[in-house]
Amino acid sequence: MELRIFTEPQQGASYDQLLAVARCAEDAGYGAFFRSDHYLMMGDASGEPGPTDAWTTLAGLARETSRIRLGTLMTAATFRLPGPLAITVAQVDQMSGGRVELGIGTGWFAEEHTAYGIPFPSLAERFDRLEEQLAVITGLWTTPRGERFSYDGRYYPVADSPALPKPVQTPRPPVLIGGMGRKRTPQLTARYADEFNLPFASVTDSAAQFDRVRAACAEIGRDPAELSWSNALVLCCGRDDAEVARRAAAIGREPEELRANGLAGTPAEVVDKIGRYAEIGAERIYLQVLDLADLDHLELVAAEVMPKV
Repeated sequence: MELRIFTEPQQGASYDQLLAVARCAEDAGYGAFFRSDHYLMMGDASGEPGPTDAWTTLAGLARETSRIRLGTLMTAATFRLPGPLAITVAQVDQMSGGRVELGIGTGWFAEEHTAYGIPFPSLAERFDRLEEQLAVITGLWTTPRGERFSYDGRYYPVADSPALPKPVQTPRPPVLIGGMGRKRTPQLTARYADEFNLPFASVTDSAAQFDRVRAACAEIGRDPAELSWSNALVLCCGRDDAEVARRAAAIGREPEELRANGLAGTPAEVVDKIGRYAEIGAERIYLQVLDLADLDHLELVAAEVMPKV
């Protein structure tokens, strides 16, 4: 089981705070540092000092880290045009020496779109646009050098593109798709993804959705073993119950609720729950770290959980 760190900077974080977490995660041996792609805080958080752009952040981290992989859970397809996004991700992949992964989804948070003047079409149209974005982005990346790429899309037609720049990774950076959609999410995953991710889902719900994705792969003749399978869960680990309670209070949650719905408790409890996800086929866990100032939290899990999973 690979453990990765997942942050939510829209709740309030500067670039320097994210850099500190990424460097700590790298030094502690985590496999990746991922961040959300949101422009508006959620819940009671102040959001201060304001949002940081996901790909601007990752570009900076690409130059200030050396080993850890970098990516998004998930870039909103509503935020960016596919051609420029393909260029951005390829450039950050170059800047990182080939350590970038693109998690991409439809976008779902209507309020952040109205807060920053971003169009927010219906869910059906957002899925249609996401499908075209996936076709364009992967098509641009995998077109051989010296050849041209065209795509007859309804929303994003592309004509005679030189399909540059190229990412370092070949044939392309990994693409992550996720979510509980029962039809189009599995279909798009089977066609385009390298990894399928489920955020904040129970073991039972995860197993059912993993099965839907496997069935979608079978329908098009793809081996599901080509996919990586992952979950994202909020982290609240402590050496004892008092430390768990302190960390839960710091993020405005209750310990027992987190034990039920996240990865919470002592290291032994966290190891046990990770094992339940491993039993259904999960290979990676994205640990959602909400208190970015608590670097001891990351170091505890690296020392007491990582060696046992």
